[in-house]
Amino acid sequence: MKRILTFLCVIIPACGGSYAPLDTVNAVDLQRYAGTWYEIARLPNSFQKNCWNSTAEYQIINSETIRVINRCEEDSAGGEIDDVTGKAWVVEGSNNAKLKVSFFWPFKGDYWILELDEDYQWVAVGTPSREYLWIMAREPRWDAVPLEDVKARLAAKGFDIDRLVYRNNYPIAARNIAAPTKGEIK
Repeated sequence: MKRILTFLCVIIPACGGSYAPLDTVNAVDLQRYAGTWYEIARLPNSFQKNCWNSTAEYQIINSETIRVINRCEEDSAGGEIDDVTGKAWVVEGSNNAKLKVSFFWPFKGDYWILELDEDYQWVAVGTPSREYLWIMAREPRWDAVPLEDVKARLAAKGFDIDRLVYRNNYPIAARNIAAPTKGEIK
């Protein structure tokens, strides 16, 4: 519950305001988008401060509504599972590329699909404020995403990609190591 309240306190200010235009993908097939996504990288945020191995699961309720289940392991890999369930609604006229997400009624936050693999194997999701950004993949592997290309496109959209935090909360630059290979990811 505390993560939900923290999320609300952080995301609500990002819901309003005037921001530079932010392009999304042209259209999203919600049936193909549904399922589990593994976080590969994100911009730091207070509601995921101690989260490891984060996932987001999307379940279709109807043509305009999606159940969202966010999960992570608290404090370390193998830690206690922390989860929160919410709903997302398609923003009219967005071809399913813009959603409003709520984990606590009546508050809703933006969830815009900015980059999406044509085979729905990876995605970049963010907010028009550029404060929130997630890069996710269908598999919990760094090599599942053309990371450098995606980061370059997100930087061109105004996101501070130098602040990205990678799987298990460790920025690559701070660890001074290369991204792990498929066998090294936990």
